[in-house]
Amino acid sequence: MLRLRVVAALAVALLGSTVGERAAGQVTVMTQNLYIGFDIEIYAAELTAEPLNVVALTTAAYDQVLATDFPSRAAAFALEVEATQPALIGLQEVSLFRSDPFDGFGAPHATTVEFDFLQLTLDALAERGLHYEAVATIENADAEFPRIAGFDAANEPIVEDIRLTDRDVILARTDLPAEAFRVSNPQAANFASAASLLGVDLPRGWVSVDVHAGGLDFRLLSTHLDNDPALQLAQANELLGPGSPSDTPLRVAWIGDFNSRADGTGTATYGHLLSSGLADAWTMTHGDDPGYTWGHDADLLNTASTFTERIDLVLLGEGLAATRVENVGEELADRTPSGLWPSDHAGVVATIVPEPAAMWLALLGVVGACGNRFMFRSRVFSSVRCVA
Repeated sequence: MLRLRVVAALAVALLGSTVGERAAGQVTVMTQNLYIGFDIEIYAAELTAEPLNVVALTTAAYDQVLATDFPSRAAAFALEVEATQPALIGLQEVSLFRSDPFDGFGAPHATTVEFDFLQLTLDALAERGLHYEAVATIENADAEFPRIAGFDAANEPIVEDIRLTDRDVILARTDLPAEAFRVSNPQAANFASAASLLGVDLPRGWVSVDVHAGGLDFRLLSTHLDNDPALQLAQANELLGPGSPSDTPLRVAWIGDFNSRADGTGTATYGHLLSSGLADAWTMTHGDDPGYTWGHDADLLNTASTFTERIDLVLLGEGLAATRVENVGEELADRTPSGLWPSDHAGVVATIVPEPAAMWLALLGVVGACGNRFMFRSRVFSSVRCVA
């Protein structure tokens, strides 16, 4: 009993009137790469090596898009959202596929919608009674190549253009009271540093919103960085520099697919972001647990998890901490009825709080959560563990 009083007194001294109040605020966020439906890195490499084989390569890639069945995967994703109830969701590879009869090479112009991943996702969420809307969107790469869509009565190939537009999107809940949660100031832009394929620019980008939840105000930034190490690091620096979305008096949380392994191997971007002052919410709450988030087979039919890298991240700027972080969509039970994984990435869900509030919750964990082996890490306490 004495220890309980000592800990409670310490908490009151540290936090003053915020103790026990929700005024400090908390916001649960999620990041999820929806997966385009085929291995675009392999496609780009093969197309670069054999540009004259564009029709066959594009046909095979789009056939895999059809086979990986995004409508059913969107339904599986909606179940993850229903279970975790994030207020904000950062989505990557929010693909828009459009087609039209082939009429020669040139600028993308197909208009007939085949799959709109954003609308399919919103529809799947609505079917589960979940209320979300897109509050920030950026269009990235927009490319069009021909494919064989079938054969006519004379067994001649029917060639059509298939157009892929890549997007990053932030979704926000619309069913929460404005005094408890609202967003403002949506922003979006493409990076100046961009890859290209056969002379077609393939930009990537970022989206952000300012979040207001009780006494918690911060900027949420969502992005999908390039695989190329040099481009990836340049894009990260664009997000860190003067005039960038992180150049704000607000606290900043970064979420997304950073394509940089959190174990320090591969590209230098992850370490560079941490050295800039960002903290990794996963290691803040899970320590050395690898928490892999990427690596399923391109056809999504592997029957056991093949994740080998953690590249989907929630990174927190000064003044923010996480009290709960979990990966979702990585269990066998999360697959669609036909056996498809929801994506080749796991989603990451984190509850963000102001750092003093996280410290208070950590102290509560010390005295009140021994049955669950509570563990908390933050910049304030390097390690707080449940004790007997």
